[in-house]
Amino acid sequence: MFTGLVTLQGVLTRRETRGPGARLTVSVELGDGPLLGGESIAVDGVCLSVDRVVAGGFEADCSTETVSRTTLGALKVGTALHVERALRAGSPIGGHLVTGHVDGVASLVEREPSGEALRMTFMLPRALARFVAEKGSVAVDGVSLTVNAVSDVRFDVMIVPHTLTKTKMGSLSPGDRVNLEVDIVARYVARWMATAV
Repeated sequence: MFTGLVTLQGVLTRRETRGPGARLTVSVELGDGPLLGGESIAVDGVCLSVDRVVAGGFEADCSTETVSRTTLGALKVGTALHVERALRAGSPIGGHLVTGHVDGVASLVEREPSGEALRMTFMLPRALARFVAEKGSVAVDGVSLTVNAVSDVRFDVMIVPHTLTKTKMGSLSPGDRVNLEVDIVARYVARWMATAV
């Protein structure tokens, strides 16, 4: 479990195709204790397991499901990545509960300055639109964001200066694809309503 409060950025330094999956090597300076083999870690919002700790980072495997459902299958070596370690018991939850189980890929449609902030509009898969609500939460490439507005298969978020400084959100351009995780509460409510008698 994660919070979506991303403060670390890493870099994809190597990718190796393994059948329909892939093995990624991520370079990142953690600064809060060493990684352990088997530890859960979010990479651009995708929960991966640290398979091997290497100097300056770690290696992790991506399954067929991960490669097909997220952007990790198409990342190029040198790409900047959001990295978040798993939530520890007793830690404050400042964002929202993020599982790292990405629901699909959205794409940036428009970006527009709004004072010191940046308004971004994303298009998401129609099947996920019902889980996104105004003033609800979403995780975009692992970053916890508040939905400002929703219109059919589009939603707007506001990226405040702090988030622009700590993440790579400000470097996104229209057409860029991002990993999207909808709010887990919305998923459970939808499931309950669909099966309630």
